[in-house]
Amino acid sequence: MQNSKAKLKIEIWKLLTLLPFLISGCGVYSFSGSSVSGVKTIAVPLFDNQTQEYGIRESLTETVADRFVKDNTLKVVNERIADSILHGVITNYKRESHTFDEQENIKEYIVQIWVNVWFEEKKGKKTIWKEDNMQGWGIYCVKDCVDESGNPKSDETEDDGKERAIQKLAEDMVNRTVKGW
Repeated sequence: MQNSKAKLKIEIWKLLTLLPFLISGCGVYSFSGSSVSGVKTIAVPLFDNQTQEYGIRESLTETVADRFVKDNTLKVVNERIADSILHGVITNYKRESHTFDEQENIKEYIVQIWVNVWFEEKKGKKTIWKEDNMQGWGIYCVKDCVDESGNPKSDETEDDGKERAIQKLAEDMVNRTVKGW
């Protein structure tokens, strides 16, 4: 009986000794993606478009803002009241052949979009991150298309590829913003 009481006291002493270290270790971690103090809101003003592609700036800006809303780490608000701003300039848009069939007919195209993008804290105009030539791409099938299971599906258009490229860019921008700092 004495031996078990002594063992219990030793175990309690070990636990009490380690407890402050365990508690202080837990206090450092945060479930929030924000490590920049005070940044809780973001504005996504209309991106600039230096390409000839009509409507792309509206589509990309809207998709990026929607991604932030779905992510829910930063609240999307008007630029006047935002803690931070994500700026973008669409610098290039390209559509090229991607794959060919046996007769050397184009089977798939790839749409590529390049954007210069930067995220800044509004209060001090401090740039949190910046990336020139961030690229999004999307492949679309124009002939003999099949789905993941090998079943035939309808042929696609350039708009399908453009939408995939925009979705990829939006995902990359949100990830870089909320997970990269």
